[in-house]
Amino acid sequence: MRLLLTTSQGIEDITGREAASLMEKLGVPFRVEEKPLGVEGRLLLEAGEAYYTDEKGRKRELSIATYLNENSRLLHRVILEIASEKFGGIGEEEPETALKRIKEFVSSLPVERFVKVSESFAVRPFRKGEHRITSLDISRKVGEAIFERLSRFGSPKVNLDHPAVIFRAELVGDALFLGIDTTGDSSLHKRPWRVYDHPAHLKASIANALIELAKPDGGPFIDPFCGSGTILIELALRGYEGRIIGVEKYRKHIIGAKMNALAAGVLDRIEFIQGDATKLSQYVGSVDFAVSNLPYGLKIGRKSMIPGLYMDFFGELAKVLEKRGVFITTEKRAIEKAMAENGFKIVHHRLIGHGGLMVHTYVVE
Repeated sequence: MRLLLTTSQGIEDITGREAASLMEKLGVPFRVEEKPLGVEGRLLLEAGEAYYTDEKGRKRELSIATYLNENSRLLHRVILEIASEKFGGIGEEEPETALKRIKEFVSSLPVERFVKVSESFAVRPFRKGEHRITSLDISRKVGEAIFERLSRFGSPKVNLDHPAVIFRAELVGDALFLGIDTTGDSSLHKRPWRVYDHPAHLKASIANALIELAKPDGGPFIDPFCGSGTILIELALRGYEGRIIGVEKYRKHIIGAKMNALAAGVLDRIEFIQGDATKLSQYVGSVDFAVSNLPYGLKIGRKSMIPGLYMDFFGELAKVLEKRGVFITTEKRAIEKAMAENGFKIVHHRLIGHGGLMVHTYVVE
């Protein structure tokens, strides 16, 4: 079995380790490849068959796709791969030529192995990069090819709103992936507990990647700019037994974060404080770990405030942080200056795709 796994750009290695850990728990042979065909935000998982014993003692095959959908904290989608191919030069081609190549490729694939003719289907497209064709073009041509192929075996049904089977067609640069989307129309990063939306909330997948980078070991953990509580809630859902604290300046976001935590069933595990992160030492004596999506852009209003805000915040953080901090921001110069002047050492740096931007992620001690 080959599964195409999607996640946020820049956390492929962390997601790959999670996938490997989940496969090891199943005890099946597997191989994880990061960035298949050079595409960021994607992993390819090859895995053997897995089995479980039901309540009557019978051996049953376990769906690895379902297992990943139910247990991953970092994935967005789990796609059963039908085929993937490099289409060199497709970005410069005339739309008619590019779409003809795509249709011919899909027409050659045994899609009938993945869907019963009696089942309705739809194609959900995704396109990224410079092309002269649109996502809608891709959906239409791939859909035509699948319909014509299935017509050899019966009368296929198309249902765009509530299909029984979702084909996922992704054109990223010159790489085309086709598969069965086992996740459905809603990405896994859209957590069911999110009943309140912060205007710049963090994806749950990225929140979990930041937690992995922090490596919390049970000591007190704080998010000093907690917004709608994503990082704290995801940490609590992992069963973290240490103290979990959230500080947020604005009352409406604190209320929203509490609503989210209540919906997630972890409100009793998190201490929410309405307060100013630049006065952090007034609220906590010491913490072992601090992880936060720092204010920038939409979250801050006036960008001119950022250097002073960061300087004041890291000055306070230096008084209370015992072990490790993980922070993301677009403001590279401001954060590096604030960390350096307050005695923090950068032990890791990477870029992560978030909200259409590549944001800087720092691990400091």
